[in-house]
Amino acid sequence: MPLIRDRLVVVRGAGDLATGCIVRLVHAGFRVVVLELDQPSAIRRTVSLSEAMYDGSAALEGVRAFRSESVPEEWDSGEVPILADPECRCVARLAPAALVDAIVAKRNLGTRLDLAPLVVALGPGFEAGVDAHAVVETNRGHDLGRVILRGFAEGNSGVPGLIAGHDRKRVIYAPATGPVETLRAIGDTVEAGEPVLSIRGVEATAALGGVIRGLIRPGFAAREGLKVADVDPRCVREHCFTVSDKARAIAGGVLEAILTLSR
Repeated sequence: MPLIRDRLVVVRGAGDLATGCIVRLVHAGFRVVVLELDQPSAIRRTVSLSEAMYDGSAALEGVRAFRSESVPEEWDSGEVPILADPECRCVARLAPAALVDAIVAKRNLGTRLDLAPLVVALGPGFEAGVDAHAVVETNRGHDLGRVILRGFAEGNSGVPGLIAGHDRKRVIYAPATGPVETLRAIGDTVEAGEPVLSIRGVEATAALGGVIRGLIRPGFAAREGLKVADVDPRCVREHCFTVSDKARAIAGGVLEAILTLSR
């Protein structure tokens, strides 16, 4: 299928929230090119197309990402090329109709209004009308997925969003600096106090019972304090392998922003 330039969207990032946006855009008929780090640190790996950077390809809900050294002239429907290009070097040549910053770094890592005719950014760190044409709210709550055309998204609280009444307790952070040894797998059920991973012999345990929804890649060189795992107290294993409710809401906002701005 030939490259349709006026339907081409570049997405920065391919973690779980970015992947929700990629899946929505592909299903809506857009052609998508994804830009990632060479070694991304996604936690929700089973729902993150960034895993293609390690394995060569990754798939979710009918969309397959494949790692590529450059953007091919054409690719199959339902597929997206993913490149190691965090600096957006290829964007000028691609001349996309829109660019989506879905890194969710809580700060702007180089996205500018002049990168594409339509620029959409997720979450805090961006001002609509200055850094991007639109910003999409990423904080859980009433405004999740809301499109902001002037001003900012809600600020970073530093506290994980509430799920089944839990926030900080559901997140596990690296207890030391070094390569991660995983002791459990995504989709496993754990009880409070059970070890989930180890770094240089120091174990990190679950603070509450639930299903392991996120777990960083084995062998990843983590720094102390990095988020490395996530326990979901709702205990629905199937949720570990599909786009989340939060990602779907944000993806709807991204699609709305692109269609609104294109008018």
